[in-house]
Amino acid sequence: MVLTDDNFEDQVLNSEKVVLVDFWAAWCMPCQMLGPIIEELAEEMGDKIVVGKMNVDENKETAGKYNIMSIPSVLVFKGGQVVDQLIGLRQKDDYKKIVESHLS
Repeated sequence: MVLTDDNFEDQVLNSEKVVLVDFWAAWCMPCQMLGPIIEELAEEMGDKIVVGKMNVDENKETAGKYNIMSIPSVLVFKGGQVVDQLIGLRQKDDYKKIVESHLS
């Protein structure tokens, strides 16, 4: 799901599911490498979670609100609150573990 400043509240903060948000930019090579990993995770997790991507260059308001200083940054939201964060490129299992830890 493509997230923007305009739809962030509805899609992330008001979601009843755990939401993983990938903050990225087109010029960021580690972000480009993370893209397929996030897509695989979204496919594997199916309807258990919501997965979205937010381009920080196009959505400065939300990126600023969550103090995104380094990308890629992945934030996990539950109940409208940030419950976890991973900065930099990691292995798929790292992302999967933090998401699963918030599913119960």
